[in-house]
Amino acid sequence: MDGSIESRVLIREFDEDRDVKVVEKLERNCEIGTKKGVSIFTNMIGDPLSRIRFYPLHVTLVAELLETRELVGVVRGCIKSMGTPCGSFFNMGCILGLRVSPSFRRKGVALKLVTSVEDWMVRNGAQYASLATEKNNNASINLFTIKCNYVNLTSLFIFVHPIPTTPSPSKHISKDIKIEKVNIDQAISLYKRALRSKELYLLDMDVILKEKQLSLGTWISYYKDEGKLNLLRMVDNNENIITNEATNSSSSWVMFSIWNTCEAYKLQLKKSQPQPLRFLHTTLNHAREKIFPCLRMSVSDSLCNPFGFLFLYGLHGEGENLGELMESVWKFTSRLGESMKDCRVVITELGFGDPLAKHVPKTESMSCMDDLWFIKRLSSQSSNDEKDEEVLMKGQVGNVFVDPRDF
Repeated sequence: MDGSIESRVLIREFDEDRDVKVVEKLERNCEIGTKKGVSIFTNMIGDPLSRIRFYPLHVTLVAELLETRELVGVVRGCIKSMGTPCGSFFNMGCILGLRVSPSFRRKGVALKLVTSVEDWMVRNGAQYASLATEKNNNASINLFTIKCNYVNLTSLFIFVHPIPTTPSPSKHISKDIKIEKVNIDQAISLYKRALRSKELYLLDMDVILKEKQLSLGTWISYYKDEGKLNLLRMVDNNENIITNEATNSSSSWVMFSIWNTCEAYKLQLKKSQPQPLRFLHTTLNHAREKIFPCLRMSVSDSLCNPFGFLFLYGLHGEGENLGELMESVWKFTSRLGESMKDCRVVITELGFGDPLAKHVPKTESMSCMDDLWFIKRLSSQSSNDEKDEEVLMKGQVGNVFVDPRDF
C-alpha cells in the first residue's frame, strides 16, 4: 500500500452487532512486545466499549478498507464537563485507545481517525479535545503536536504498586490511624468542597461515585487522637471536615476513592520465557503504557491470565502530617486488592502541582513514571474567560483531577 491509503479508508462508527470479534482481533494484532518474547494486550471481556461506557457521551470509530472491508484502525472518544476555580466550565473531549494495525501505520490512517473523532466532538458540543500519552512515546507526541496541533497541558506522575500474591506483614496500618468509609451523599459533599483546590476538575463527579459496578466507595484516613470525622459539618464549605472536639483545631486527614477496573476489562501477558516487566514497552492504550514499563516484578504464570487493578482517585489531603496517612491509604487499598479475584496492581495519578505527590510512600515496590496531557481548542464558542483560556493553552495547569474512567 502507498501513502494514499487514507483515501481508500472509510471511517465509520463501531457496529456492536458485527464488529466485536473483528475489533478484538485487531487489538490482539496490535500487541507489542519485547524482542525476548513478552507482549501484552487488553482483554475487554467481550465488550470493546468497556472503557467508555461510563461517560455520558462516547463513541468508537473504526477505519475500514473500502476494497476489502478489513478493519485497520480504531479510536475511542468521549466528552465530559470540566470546571475551573474561576467558576467557568466547558466540555472537554478525550481521545482514548487509538490503535492502527502495524502494516497500516504511517500511512495517514491514524490522522484520519483523530480528525474524525474531533469532528464528532465538535458536533456534540466540545470546545476542547485532550489526550494522555507516555513521555517517551515520540510517535504519539509527534502525531498530535506536529500533525494535529495539540499543545502540552500538564505533566503528571503515575505511581504503580504491585499487589503481592501472598499477604505481607508490612501492610499493617498504625493503630493511631482510622480509615472510615462515607456514604455516597457524604462523598459528593466532600468532593464539592475538595475539588475547589484543583485547577481542572470534573463537574459530574457524582456520576462516577454512583457507578455501582466500578466505584467501590470513598474513605477518609485520619489520626484518632487529633480529631474525629464530623460529617454533620462537612456541608459548610468554610469549615474543616475533621476537627478536634475539645479545641476545635484543624487536623490532618486524607480522603480517597477506589475504582475497580477488574469489572470493566482485564490485562493479559503472553510470554515465550520469563522476563522482567520493566523491559516491556507498549503503546496500545493508556493502562498498558503506564503500568508495565515501571513494574518491578517477574512475568509469572499467574500474570499470563487476565488480571485487573485498583485505581486510587480523588486523593485530597489537608493538614501537616500527611505522610503516614498516605501510607495508610496505599496499605488499605493493597489489602483490599488482595481480597479481590484477579487484582494485581494499585495505581494512582497526580498532577505535578498536587501537594500529595510528595507524600506517596517511597518503597522498593513503588514505581513512578511521567505522563503528559495534551490539549487542542476545537471551537471558538466557549464559556471560558480569557484567564482560563490562557492557562489551558499554555500548559500552566499543575493540580488536576484525574478521571478514573480514563484508565
